[in-house]
Amino acid sequence: MEYRTVKKQGSGEIVEKKSRFIAEAFHAGSEEEALACIERERKKYFDARHTCFAYVIGEKGSCVRAGDDGEPSGTAGRPILDCITHAGLCDTCITVTRYFGGTLLGTGGLVKAYTQAAEAAIADAGIAVMKEADTLTVRADYTDTGKLQYYFAQNSIKITDSVYDEAVTFEILTETERTEEVMKKITELTSGKAVMSIKKTGFTEIG
Repeated sequence: MEYRTVKKQGSGEIVEKKSRFIAEAFHAGSEEEALACIERERKKYFDARHTCFAYVIGEKGSCVRAGDDGEPSGTAGRPILDCITHAGLCDTCITVTRYFGGTLLGTGGLVKAYTQAAEAAIADAGIAVMKEADTLTVRADYTDTGKLQYYFAQNSIKITDSVYDEAVTFEILTETERTEEVMKKITELTSGKAVMSIKKTGFTEIG
């Protein structure tokens, strides 16, 4: 199981007929976080005419909302939301603040401008694929260290920690659906000598 969200906070800006559209994309794990992002942007750009927004919260998009903030209905919040859903994102909030340039853009012009600004913010933020993962602790003899490290590297298994004392202990991150397969291979590589334990990690960006 996996879902997509923004990798980091991203921004984008376009100018259309002297109107500035300033977009910010945020990761928001709850509606409260999304609302806090929106309020923060409104305070930041307190002198702007509009701060429009959209957000999708939950792995299955259980909480979805968009707002036009005074723009004609459907010309701002909905295009921003469409950008989020077309990218397949969740746990994502995007705001687009507009400084009016004195020229009316019309319905089509507004939709285009808000869409382009939101798309620019998503491109700047990047997309992270979050997968259900486990943290696997592997304690093995030093004689098996090289084989294990080679296996991890060749199979894109991330080592998150390592401890060297009487034996070597690796902490690795595996996709939950691969954990059993990885454990079986480690057992094979160490001739059954490795001691392993699993801890559920939840959704994590792997790789």
